Amino acid sequence: MESKKIFMAFFIMTILVSYAYPSSGQEDVDVEPLVNPGHEFDTLDVISPASQDYNIYMLEIIPPKYKMYVETCMDKMEPIGKCGLYVIKEILTNEPVSRECCLKVVRAGKQCFIETNKLMFQFYQLKRFASQVSFKINEVWNRCSAEVESPSSSDDFTI
Repeated sequence: MESKKIFMAFFIMTILVSYAYPSSGQEDVDVEPLVNPGHEFDTLDVISPASQDYNIYMLEIIPPKYKMYVETCMDKMEPIGKCGLYVIKEILTNEPVSRECCLKVVRAGKQCFIETNKLMFQFYQLKRFASQVSFKINEVWNRCSAEVESPSSSDDFTI
């Protein structure tokens, strides 16, 4: 009985704090891009021998079952082509991808999209952003799925 009272007191205090400080319950989302579009973004694909070795090693230590899952996900997004790069660019720079890219992303499904991007952000060139992109990956998914679900009156999208 005593533990129930303590739990209720804790619960009520939590509710009161959330009303007093409503922003403490919300994720701190920065609207600033992680990378500036242009030269700063373009330099992310520079591969040195050390970074290439890191990427190869990282791919070798991935559990085979997970690797097969991500490969299946990538197959579902085929032909993703440059859309994959544009999705990474949206995550990092806030520049939205086209409706066509969103269609390819949504076709694979949310979990596939999330896992594929989590893997991409383990590569040497992108790993410094890994702790900051989880929310943005979900944000891109939500925008793309909404974009695909709503009928478009304009067909002048580019990939």
